[in-house]
Amino acid sequence: MEFLRHVVLLVHLVGFAILFGAWVVEVVNRRHHVTRLMEWGLAIAGVAGLILAAPWGIEYDLNYAKIGLKLVILVVIGALLGIGRGRQKKTGAVPPAIFWSIGILTFANAAIAVLWR
Repeated sequence: MEFLRHVVLLVHLVGFAILFGAWVVEVVNRRHHVTRLMEWGLAIAGVAGLILAAPWGIEYDLNYAKIGLKLVILVVIGALLGIGRGRQKKTGAVPPAIFWSIGILTFANAAIAVLWR
């Protein structure tokens, strides 16, 4: 059971890497765009994160405050991606505040996962 949990953790990390990596590519190319890859990364990380939040195959208590905060940040990132996608269709670019917030919140979510014990 522990092996399966580690596989789900790996999928969760891959989802984060896809989301953050796609955002970094846009930064390097000096474009403020929301890509389909960012949305896929968020979906993968979110589904895997929800599976990890279930108390299966572990012998310790989960930190539900940490999980709740990460879920709130995930929802906010999803909202920003949706708003950014809508603005992008309308004007051709995502407002810089929304674009940078996506990257900062994605990084913050990873930092919370690693640093909050």
